[in-house]
Amino acid sequence: QVQLVESGGGSVQAGGSLRLSCAASGRTSSIYHMGWFRQYPGKEREFVAAITWKFGMKYYAESMQGRFTISRDVAKNTVYLQMNSLKPEDTAVYYCAVSTNNQVRVPSAIDYWGKGTLVTVSS
Repeated sequence: QVQLVESGGGSVQAGGSLRLSCAASGRTSSIYHMGWFRQYPGKEREFVAAITWKFGMKYYAESMQGRFTISRDVAKNTVYLQMNSLKPEDTAVYYCAVSTNNQVRVPSAIDYWGKGTLVTVSS
């Protein structure tokens, strides 16, 4: 089992920045990808970004490319999501996610989820 604890959500005005953090514990040796999804009310979770734990390869959803940056600190078992130039449409609950396989862009590929952190962007 892998446990995930997110932090860093909150409220910000459009154009502002936030940094999300997610600390993993437990069987961290099983992590292949660590990343983020977000979810709007009544919608399915959508992929935001991910990073391979071993080599640090990064993947982004097209709409986040250039605004969001994912990074990791292997020593701290923590992944970060730096979100810049935030827009009101980025308002959502952001979930930390771990996959133990080579797939990560769809919710069905995820083995472990955090509880989520709310990001609110006001116009």
